[in-house]
Amino acid sequence: MLALLAAGVALAVAAGAQDGQAPGNRFVCTALPPEAAHAGCPLPAMPMQGGALSPEEELRAAVLQLRETVVQQKETLGSQREAIRELTAKLARCEGLAGGKAPGRAASGKDTMGDLPRDPGHVVEQLSRSLQTLKDRLESLEHQLRVNVSSAALPGDFREVLQRRLGELERQLLSKVAELEDEKSLLHNETSAHRQKTESALNALLQRVTELERGNSAFKSPDAFKVSLPLRTNYLYGKIKKTLPELYAFTICLWLRSSASPGIGTPFSYAVPGQANEIVLIEWGNNPIELLINDKVAQLPLFVSDGKWHHICVTWTTRDGMWEAFQDGEKLGTGENLAPWHPIKPGGVLILGQEQDTVGGRFDATQAFVGELSQFNIWDRVLRAQEIINIANCSTNMPGNVIPWVDNNVDVFGGASKWPVQTCEERLLDL
Repeated sequence: MLALLAAGVALAVAAGAQDGQAPGNRFVCTALPPEAAHAGCPLPAMPMQGGALSPEEELRAAVLQLRETVVQQKETLGSQREAIRELTAKLARCEGLAGGKAPGRAASGKDTMGDLPRDPGHVVEQLSRSLQTLKDRLESLEHQLRVNVSSAALPGDFREVLQRRLGELERQLLSKVAELEDEKSLLHNETSAHRQKTESALNALLQRVTELERGNSAFKSPDAFKVSLPLRTNYLYGKIKKTLPELYAFTICLWLRSSASPGIGTPFSYAVPGQANEIVLIEWGNNPIELLINDKVAQLPLFVSDGKWHHICVTWTTRDGMWEAFQDGEKLGTGENLAPWHPIKPGGVLILGQEQDTVGGRFDATQAFVGELSQFNIWDRVLRAQEIINIANCSTNMPGNVIPWVDNNVDVFGGASKWPVQTCEERLLDL
């Protein structure tokens, strides 16, 4: 009977151990013979009351003792189960770290807790590999830490370089600002000088306009003006509104002042259809002054390139082509056979200051007159020498009977201008 109870207790203990064992452990339970049970699990001596007990009482006492033993075994198994669970969790975390997996994902790995106990050599080898893996990860973390430290130091160097560059740019900017200030100062000075010069010119013009409005310097007569041609161009010129009739003789007189060189250019030219050089007075380059009639040439002994006013007269007649040249009332040359028996054709264009290659146009800047012209008059006859002297001495006022010098008979173009003038008074100032 006792043997059967011992066997049942052993089976109950084994069953309780199997129910409460950790997932990672297995237990082997074997039934023990009665003598082995008495030898391995000695029962404590029960106190005897009143001598020997009856078999029924002994059985009841044995059952109570066995019940207490079972309770103690259950408590022991419960504590061992908690320890086994804690060790299992720690081992799972170690295996997760060794295998490179997160602890939260250890459950998805292979469950080895139900296997039989491992070989100690295999466990040591696995632990060595885990330690080596941890060591490698630690070295990698240290390397990354050094890299991060060196990378963190880079912005400091970059800031230093950036600060130096900004300093250089600031110095360059300050230098540029100083240069701009200097240029601004120079420009202000130049602008002030230019403004003063402009204001002076405007004041002179306003004064001149005021004088003209008051009539103090108005033309004293219709012929008291001059045409100014200040530049050697092909667009500054004056034009006589009237044209010439057919002429068999003429006298042309004018006042002129020019300091241009070489050559004074073309004081006047007359062109008709089919003949651009019908009448031309020209000094071109280093050649002497020439009189052209119907494209025939006579060289005149005149010299007027000294910047002073001079009175010039030329006469011509178709009979034998006789010509004369006067300067300041004095006859300096004469000749013949200049386009003899050729009448001057009518209906042409008379230009002051330019030589015409076609009627009224195609001017050449190299042949332009530079200076001032006044008292341009044409007669249809040859004046006597005394008449020319009187005109040159300003002792008589004798306008041309074909082309008189009057303001409303002269137009100016291209920047040429007309100004009041008293040629005789200015000539006296030149002497």
